Amino acid sequence: MKFLLLFLLSSTCLLQAQNTVSFEEGMMSPAATLNNIEWLAGHWKGEAFGGIAEEIWSPPADGSMMFSFRLLDKGEVSFYEFGHLIEIDGTLMLQLKHFDANLSGWEERDENIEFRLVKIEENKFYFDDLTIERISDKEINMYVEVGEEDGTSNEVTFNYHRQ
Repeated sequence: MKFLLLFLLSSTCLLQAQNTVSFEEGMMSPAATLNNIEWLAGHWKGEAFGGIAEEIWSPPADGSMMFSFRLLDKGEVSFYEFGHLIEIDGTLMLQLKHFDANLSGWEERDENIEFRLVKIEENKFYFDDLTIERISDKEINMYVEVGEEDGTSNEVTFNYHRQ
């Protein structure tokens, strides 16, 4: 019985880890434009980290789609993210910055977090350790590889519904 439980747990972990991929040295990002992902524009809401996660994406304009994210926990803002998805060198890159509830930045002033495009499948855009999946016109999943304090990482799923 212990063997079966261990097998099921390890299989579940392996299956979850398949939603994100890493950009490796020497890789080339595939050709893409914002027209390929314009369906992402809109207001999305779901549950994550024990609270309510919300993202608002603008339609594509002049080579970018801007977004805002906030996590609400127990009636208070836990943190924000602000960023954009941009066309650069014939492909896409997602860049963002994190902020506390009082808008104190997590990253240094001139630094941001970058997610290079790794590959595209029919309804999935794989960025470096972040995947955006279109389930339907009203539902999406985002999978993010989150680093833990002990040096390990964990894939987190954000299931959003269009508002």
